[in-house]
Amino acid sequence: MGIINTATHPKALWPGVEAFWGKKYNEHQTEWDKLFDKYTSDKAFEENVKIVGFGVAPVKAQGASVTYDSELQGYTTRFTHVAYALGYMVTHEEMKDNLYTEVSMTRAEALARSFRQTKERVGAAVYNRAFSASYLGGDGVQLCSTAHTNTSGGTFSNRLTVDADLSETAIEDLIIQIMNSTDDRGLLVNLMPKSLHVATANHFNAHRILKTPYAVGSANNDINAINSLNAVPAVYVNHYFTAPQAWFIRTDAPNGMKYYEREGISFTQDNDFDTMNAKAKSYERYSFGWTDPLAVFGSNGP
Repeated sequence: MGIINTATHPKALWPGVEAFWGKKYNEHQTEWDKLFDKYTSDKAFEENVKIVGFGVAPVKAQGASVTYDSELQGYTTRFTHVAYALGYMVTHEEMKDNLYTEVSMTRAEALARSFRQTKERVGAAVYNRAFSASYLGGDGVQLCSTAHTNTSGGTFSNRLTVDADLSETAIEDLIIQIMNSTDDRGLLVNLMPKSLHVATANHFNAHRILKTPYAVGSANNDINAINSLNAVPAVYVNHYFTAPQAWFIRTDAPNGMKYYEREGISFTQDNDFDTMNAKAKSYERYSFGWTDPLAVFGSNGP
């Protein structure tokens, strides 16, 4: 257990220090909310259950009976909320003898910063593990796969057949794949790309591809169809993506990438009667995950 005492910041006990530094920096704006849709929860866990509708209507021969179909229940995805807590403790003597309020008054702010970045890392981890067979969704397959299973039989893909680095052609191929998406019964669904998500290594490349009106890296006068059609309305860089060449396109599929907030962040403080130590802590509980894999299409660039 770490306790902040007079030996922690000995320079703070004497006059003459012009500045203390190293704990306060500008922060990136919130990024996890670009990757997930937010929901609230009042239970220990939430479950999303897949329901499969009907297939294509068959031809009815003259005098023959109507064919009857049935709905199916598919897999269940469970979101189990996880609690995160962190605090600090300061001795009575340190608080009395510390001459610099900028040292003591920024501790709560530093704690909040730790919680913000914890949430960013937990959320980004879902995407960082998108191609790993060690982290599976409700259908028993990783988030981005060429072999997601249908309840009614067969498979579907939300990953490029051959992984490719981010490029104009690769984005077009993935958008075509999105346009050809079907539901569990093979009926076409109208999915639209919402946003492109990349790591910092692809920050400039992504903007070149989406913002230029002409074909990228070409002397020809071909138009950039992605830009002309506004096929991908937004691009976001995520500073917490750990795979530099992996990239993703989020779609407007409902019940896709989900963040459940069970308990919002709280900050409490108290004093210990015997030691006179001051205690402060923060706590929150939430979960990140996905329900419908059609909400994200990706490529793990080589």
